[in-house]
Amino acid sequence: MKETTGTGDAVLAEDAHLLRPLLDHARLTPERALLASRSGARFVTHTAREVEQTVRRLARGLLAIGVEPGQRVALMSRTRLEWALLDFAILMAGGVTVPIYDTSSADQVEWIVQDSEAEVAFFEHHKMHAVFQSVAERLPRCRQTFVIDEGAFEHLMRLGEGVDAGRVEERLAGLRASSLATIIYTSGTTGRPKGCMLSHGNLRANVRQVLQLGQGMLRPEDRTLLFLPLAHSLAKILFLLSLELGAEVAFSSGISQLNEELLLVRPDWMVAVPRVFEKIFHGAQRRAWSAGKEKAFSLAEEVAIRTSRERAGGHLALRTRVLHAVLDRLVYRRLRAAFGGRLRFAVSGGGPLSERLTRFFDGVGVEVLEGYGLTESSPVLTLNVHSAWKPGSVGRPLPGTTLRIADDGEVLARGPQVFEGYWHNEAATRDTLTPDGWLRTGDLGSLDEDGYLRITGRKKELLVTAGGKNVAPAPLEERLRAHPLVSQAVVVGDGLPFVAALVTLDAERLRDWAGEHGRSGQTVEQLVGTPELRAELQHAIEDANRPVSRAEAIREFAILPNDFTVESDELTPSLKVKRGLVTQRYASVISAMYAQP
Repeated sequence: MKETTGTGDAVLAEDAHLLRPLLDHARLTPERALLASRSGARFVTHTAREVEQTVRRLARGLLAIGVEPGQRVALMSRTRLEWALLDFAILMAGGVTVPIYDTSSADQVEWIVQDSEAEVAFFEHHKMHAVFQSVAERLPRCRQTFVIDEGAFEHLMRLGEGVDAGRVEERLAGLRASSLATIIYTSGTTGRPKGCMLSHGNLRANVRQVLQLGQGMLRPEDRTLLFLPLAHSLAKILFLLSLELGAEVAFSSGISQLNEELLLVRPDWMVAVPRVFEKIFHGAQRRAWSAGKEKAFSLAEEVAIRTSRERAGGHLALRTRVLHAVLDRLVYRRLRAAFGGRLRFAVSGGGPLSERLTRFFDGVGVEVLEGYGLTESSPVLTLNVHSAWKPGSVGRPLPGTTLRIADDGEVLARGPQVFEGYWHNEAATRDTLTPDGWLRTGDLGSLDEDGYLRITGRKKELLVTAGGKNVAPAPLEERLRAHPLVSQAVVVGDGLPFVAALVTLDAERLRDWAGEHGRSGQTVEQLVGTPELRAELQHAIEDANRPVSRAEAIREFAILPNDFTVESDELTPSLKVKRGLVTQRYASVISAMYAQP
């Protein structure tokens, strides 16, 4: 199959802006709990009426400081209640939100504020503000800055008291589905981040599309925990989706508190990037191995995967049912409890999740549904749902979305969620959008006979060895990360004689491994040089090579002494490896692998 279109549509009225659901909830169900924030050992809820009133007061404050329709307002903060309130206030004032990741460097902050021409900027705390101040002399257009933790909201509300409430109504009346809502800068795995212009209609249509495809899965009485960065389009659409439903969104205090807050919130569903699910699996595996239950966990893993596959095939063998019942009491029940005990399903997006891991969680009783999209598509293009789920795929296209596989294998997409273009970058827009409106995703993929999409790699990341062999690095890297010792992997070999890999290690599992091999207390640098560790990782390399030809197989690998992090700029905030930067930074290590006789 070369082309397919999702059944249904997502037609919007011209006044269907992003604030409409909030206004409707405040009018029709004012006591509905919409948002929740952490206070001590519990989460405090905020009703539709309270949220709308706060947003209106903040919007009046923004009018008081001179925010005009279409004006860009930068917002640098981690995910928290105040982020959402301020975002809505900016929209209510007719402005355009320009989110900045809380981990951004001074150079990144400078670029985004300068390129977006933001005249007002908000920062979560004084440290983030200090990052801005270090480059502020080069940003004279950004005339006003505020710090959320230093009374910014209170100050805005006081200023807003002198603004007639009717002015806010005028701004609301001027909003259209076609109005620009946000400029989200891509994470920038290569080159300068580009500003994706997303309208109210792009985002609202994407919400409607997801709800239509997942009809019956999502309920107004649900509760979810939001911990992904709201500067990322995946978190943004999750928040807007919940608001449209009237489901309650609890804002996490941070990824380090995730385990604790899953138990406090007990979400009905959640969305995460693949690395979160990989870490949950490896954490459970590590705890079992540390307790001397390595064989028991391996059995639990295999039975969970077998259960998922047999159930999908329509016949669950008696032996599988018996083993699953026993292991459910010993292992699976605890894993479900770690998610809060009420989770019906989870959605994975932002990168590939291995089919094996998907099957494992399904067998445990936590259905992980993979989807696909990119910032330029607001972001969701495809999604697996309860009634149409095929592990290993990223699902079928949303209603009103058409996918096409180009002759070179690139996935093209068209639909109401596809963006208008890049801010002040016509050349990049022409490269990404065809004259007739198709979005060039940059991803390689295929459609099966049922219209399910499988992503096989990135077009720009495709390696061509010196022998002319095309190699997609992503599947090899995914299989390498399945090994408990491996944290990250980068496959190299473009224009080189053979395929090789850079590997980083999971610090906690490495510490356990060192103790098991009589090397407790040794540094990572010392362990990297041991033949035992290299032999262990050679097994991971062999497992990764098993499905590919010899020409595509990894022949050499190097173990790096440090893991990739967001802080070191080797990972994007959505935990994707910055391949170009990593290969440049470790060029000497790569050269050494190819210099070996």
